[in-house]
Amino acid sequence: MQFDIRRFDIYRKVPKDLTQPTLTGAIISISSCLFMAFLFLSELSDFITTKVESQLFVEDPISHADKIPVKINISLPKLQCKYVGLDIQDDLGRHDVGFVENTDKTDIQNGLGCRFEASFMINKVQGNFHVSTHSAEEQPSNPDMNHIIHSVNFGNRVQIKNIPASFDPLEGRVKTNSNALSTHDYFIKIVPTVYEDLSSNKLYPYQYTFTYRDYLNFGHSHAVMPAIWFRYELSPITVRYTEKRKPFYSFLTMVCAIVGGTFTVAGIIDSCIFTAHEIFKKAELGKLS
Repeated sequence: MQFDIRRFDIYRKVPKDLTQPTLTGAIISISSCLFMAFLFLSELSDFITTKVESQLFVEDPISHADKIPVKINISLPKLQCKYVGLDIQDDLGRHDVGFVENTDKTDIQNGLGCRFEASFMINKVQGNFHVSTHSAEEQPSNPDMNHIIHSVNFGNRVQIKNIPASFDPLEGRVKTNSNALSTHDYFIKIVPTVYEDLSSNKLYPYQYTFTYRDYLNFGHSHAVMPAIWFRYELSPITVRYTEKRKPFYSFLTMVCAIVGGTFTVAGIIDSCIFTAHEIFKKAELGKLS
């Protein structure tokens, strides 16, 4: 007896002339196709969407680097550029008065104000940097530290919109209605962060939160020259963000489940409706026994 591999076919074909199309079956078929298309597009959108997972751990993500890059961009509408300077201090004994490397001053308000930008490194210890007139050759007669902060960034600058992070909360902060002699204090808590994309490329930005106060500083019965202080300390907690995307086999599994499940459920519904209809017809003809 000749062996016939077709006997293993579990998808046996029914001759077309033995099938019976119905209006209900057509409606269920069209509805099933639309439903499958909707589920497929939803699953495809979920597959191509990059998700970001976050973790917290106690670790220094860049232990090989002992300094953190900082960029500051600030405008002082009522203080001339010749008076503006940057001072840096920390608990390791650093004390730079009038830091000038990688700094830029631009006159604004017809020369009455100054836009100050600077890039510098800070040690990974508690400290501060402040915008002041301490390094000026002569002190202004009417100092005014009212200001607008355009940005204060620690570490790599990133633009990530799909995570609830706080990389530059001081951006756009306006303090232009304070007393002209007020000193402004920003107390900053820096949180080390690692961001890893789908290609395993890593960025090391730093998030931070801040609190603020302003006050008049007096010493020996006279007002002390005002300044804008950024006092920082580092958190021992590191936040890691990792981009993730569903693997292709997971997407393929879901597509098969959508197609197979929809056809199976639609077939059951169609069979139940058809059977009920046939029973109802027999009941009308009195052929039920």
